[in-house]
Amino acid sequence: MPELLPAASPAHGLGAAVQPRLAVAEPDDHPYGLHQCRIVELPRIQDPRGNLTFIEGGGHVDFDIRRVYYLYDVPGGSDRGGHAHRELRQLIVAMSGSFDVVLDDGRDRRRVHLNRSYQGLYVCPMIWRELDNFSSGSVCMVLASTRFDEADYYRHYADFMRARWCAPAHGDCR
Repeated sequence: MPELLPAASPAHGLGAAVQPRLAVAEPDDHPYGLHQCRIVELPRIQDPRGNLTFIEGGGHVDFDIRRVYYLYDVPGGSDRGGHAHRELRQLIVAMSGSFDVVLDDGRDRRRVHLNRSYQGLYVCPMIWRELDNFSSGSVCMVLASTRFDEADYYRHYADFMRARWCAPAHGDCR
Protein backbone atom coordinates (compact mmCIF):
# COMPACT_ATOMS: atom_id res chain seq x y z
CA MET A 1 0.00 0.00 0.00
CA PRO A 2 1.35 3.48 -0.77
CA GLU A 3 2.42 5.44 2.25
CA LEU A 4 2.43 9.15 2.88
CA LEU A 5 6.05 10.29 2.72
CA PRO A 6 7.60 13.70 3.41
CA ALA A 7 7.89 15.61 0.15
CA ALA A 8 10.90 17.39 -1.22
CA SER A 9 11.18 21.16 -1.10
CA PRO A 10 8.13 23.18 -2.25
CA ALA A 11 7.61 23.78 -5.94
CA HIS A 12 4.93 26.44 -5.76
CA GLY A 13 6.42 28.93 -8.17
CA LEU A 14 7.25 31.25 -5.26
CA GLY A 15 10.99 30.79 -5.47
CA ALA A 16 13.12 29.83 -2.53
CA ALA A 17 11.68 32.38 -0.10
CA VAL A 18 8.18 32.08 1.29
CA GLN A 19 6.86 35.24 2.88
CA PRO A 20 6.26 34.93 6.63
CA ARG A 21 2.70 34.87 7.92
CA LEU A 22 1.55 37.43 10.46
CA ALA A 23 -1.16 35.52 12.26
CA VAL A 24 -1.43 31.78 11.89
CA ALA A 25 -4.28 29.60 13.06
CA GLU A 26 -3.23 26.63 15.12
CA PRO A 27 -3.65 23.24 13.38
CA ASP A 28 -6.64 22.36 15.59
CA ASP A 29 -8.38 25.57 14.48
CA HIS A 30 -8.73 24.33 10.90
CA PRO A 31 -11.16 21.54 10.03
CA TYR A 32 -8.96 20.10 7.24
CA GLY A 33 -5.39 18.81 7.24
CA LEU A 34 -3.06 16.20 5.80
CA HIS A 35 -4.18 13.73 8.44
CA GLN A 36 -7.54 13.52 6.62
CA CYS A 37 -5.96 12.62 3.27
CA ARG A 38 -5.75 8.86 3.06
CA ILE A 39 -5.48 5.83 0.81
CA VAL A 40 -8.86 4.22 0.13
CA GLU A 41 -8.82 0.50 -0.67
CA LEU A 42 -11.37 -0.22 -3.38
CA PRO A 43 -13.10 -3.56 -3.98
CA ARG A 44 -11.12 -5.86 -6.24
CA ILE A 45 -12.87 -8.77 -7.86
CA GLN A 46 -10.27 -11.07 -9.38
CA ASP A 47 -11.21 -13.20 -12.34
CA PRO A 48 -9.08 -15.10 -14.88
CA ARG A 49 -10.87 -13.14 -17.62
CA GLY A 50 -9.79 -9.82 -16.08
CA ASN A 51 -10.18 -8.01 -12.76
CA LEU A 52 -12.95 -5.60 -11.82
CA THR A 53 -12.94 -2.69 -9.39
CA PHE A 54 -15.87 -0.38 -8.71
CA ILE A 55 -16.47 2.80 -6.75
CA GLU A 56 -19.77 3.86 -5.23
CA GLY A 57 -20.45 7.38 -4.00
CA GLY A 58 -21.56 7.51 -0.39
CA GLY A 59 -19.95 4.08 0.12
CA HIS A 60 -16.32 3.89 -0.93
CA VAL A 61 -16.06 7.67 -0.83
CA ASP A 62 -17.97 9.78 1.68
CA PHE A 63 -19.42 12.08 -0.99
CA ASP A 64 -21.78 11.89 -3.92
CA ILE A 65 -19.80 11.78 -7.15
CA ARG A 66 -20.75 14.87 -9.17
CA ARG A 67 -17.93 14.87 -11.73
CA VAL A 68 -15.39 12.45 -13.17
CA TYR A 69 -12.40 13.49 -15.25
CA TYR A 70 -9.11 11.94 -16.22
CA LEU A 71 -5.63 12.98 -17.26
CA TYR A 72 -3.74 11.08 -19.93
CA ASP A 73 -0.94 11.57 -22.47
CA VAL A 74 0.90 13.72 -19.91
CA PRO A 75 4.33 14.47 -21.45
CA GLY A 76 7.39 13.24 -19.57
CA GLY A 77 8.62 15.75 -17.00
CA SER A 78 5.28 17.59 -16.89
CA ASP A 79 3.22 18.19 -13.80
CA ARG A 80 -0.46 18.85 -13.23
CA GLY A 81 -2.52 20.30 -10.42
CA GLY A 82 -0.83 23.17 -8.63
CA HIS A 83 -4.00 24.36 -6.91
CA ALA A 84 -6.29 23.83 -3.93
CA HIS A 85 -10.07 23.76 -3.52
CA ARG A 86 -12.24 25.57 -1.01
CA GLU A 87 -14.94 22.87 -0.76
CA LEU A 88 -14.28 20.14 -3.33
CA ARG A 89 -13.36 16.64 -2.17
CA GLN A 90 -11.64 14.21 -4.52
CA LEU A 91 -10.60 10.62 -4.94
CA ILE A 92 -7.56 10.29 -7.23
CA VAL A 93 -6.88 6.89 -8.84
CA ALA A 94 -4.03 5.68 -11.04
CA MET A 95 -6.08 3.75 -13.59
CA SER A 96 -2.94 2.80 -15.51
CA GLY A 97 0.74 3.41 -14.90
CA SER A 98 1.85 5.53 -11.98
CA PHE A 99 2.36 9.09 -10.76
CA ASP A 100 2.98 11.00 -7.53
CA VAL A 101 0.65 13.36 -5.70
CA VAL A 102 2.24 16.00 -3.48
CA LEU A 103 -0.13 17.20 -0.75
CA ASP A 104 0.49 20.40 1.20
CA ASP A 105 -1.62 21.92 3.99
CA GLY A 106 0.64 24.93 4.46
CA ARG A 107 2.60 23.34 7.32
CA ASP A 108 3.43 19.84 6.13
CA ARG A 109 3.97 18.25 2.73
CA ARG A 110 3.57 14.59 1.81
CA ARG A 111 4.28 12.73 -1.42
CA VAL A 112 2.07 9.75 -2.29
CA HIS A 113 2.98 7.36 -5.10
CA LEU A 114 -0.10 5.90 -6.80
CA ASN A 115 0.24 2.82 -9.01
CA ARG A 116 -2.71 0.53 -8.24
CA SER A 117 -6.12 0.86 -9.92
CA TYR A 118 -7.78 -0.58 -6.80
CA GLN A 119 -6.47 2.18 -4.51
CA GLY A 120 -7.46 5.82 -4.46
CA LEU A 121 -6.15 8.85 -2.63
CA TYR A 122 -8.83 10.84 -0.82
CA VAL A 123 -8.03 14.58 -0.78
CA CYS A 124 -10.09 16.82 1.48
CA PRO A 125 -10.72 20.54 0.85
CA MET A 126 -8.04 23.17 1.55
CA ILE A 127 -5.11 20.96 0.55
CA TRP A 128 -2.71 22.17 -2.14
CA ARG A 129 -2.00 19.36 -4.59
CA GLU A 130 0.52 18.80 -7.37
CA LEU A 131 0.79 15.71 -9.57
CA ASP A 132 4.11 14.74 -11.12
CA ASN A 133 6.40 11.82 -11.99
CA PHE A 134 3.91 10.41 -14.55
CA SER A 135 4.98 7.12 -16.09
CA SER A 136 4.58 6.60 -19.82
CA GLY A 137 0.97 5.74 -20.66
CA SER A 138 -0.37 6.60 -17.21
CA VAL A 139 -4.01 7.54 -16.72
CA CYS A 140 -5.15 9.52 -13.67
CA MET A 141 -8.88 9.42 -12.91
CA VAL A 142 -10.38 11.91 -10.47
CA LEU A 143 -13.80 11.59 -8.82
CA ALA A 144 -15.04 14.95 -7.54
CA SER A 145 -17.74 15.93 -5.05
CA THR A 146 -18.92 18.96 -7.05
CA ARG A 147 -19.25 20.10 -10.63
CA PHE A 148 -16.57 22.42 -11.97
CA ASP A 149 -16.68 25.86 -10.33
CA GLU A 150 -13.77 28.25 -10.90
CA ALA A 151 -14.68 30.10 -7.69
CA ASP A 152 -13.77 26.96 -5.70
CA TYR A 153 -10.11 27.12 -6.79
CA TYR A 154 -7.04 28.68 -5.21
CA ARG A 155 -4.67 28.88 -8.16
CA HIS A 156 -1.95 30.90 -6.39
CA TYR A 157 -0.14 29.38 -3.44
CA ALA A 158 0.09 32.71 -1.58
CA ASP A 159 -3.71 33.12 -1.77
CA PHE A 160 -4.15 29.57 -0.51
CA MET A 161 -1.80 30.20 2.40
CA ARG A 162 -3.66 33.35 3.42
CA ALA A 163 -7.00 31.56 3.32
CA ARG A 164 -5.65 28.43 4.94
CA TRP A 165 -3.79 29.79 7.95
CA CYS A 166 -4.62 33.41 8.63
CA ALA A 167 -6.73 33.79 11.71
CA PRO A 168 -9.01 36.83 11.32
CA ALA A 169 -9.32 37.17 15.11
CA HIS A 170 -5.58 37.96 15.26
CA GLY A 171 -5.81 41.00 13.01
CA ASP A 172 -4.28 41.81 9.64
CA CYS A 173 -3.23 38.79 7.56
CA ARG A 174 -1.61 40.28 4.50
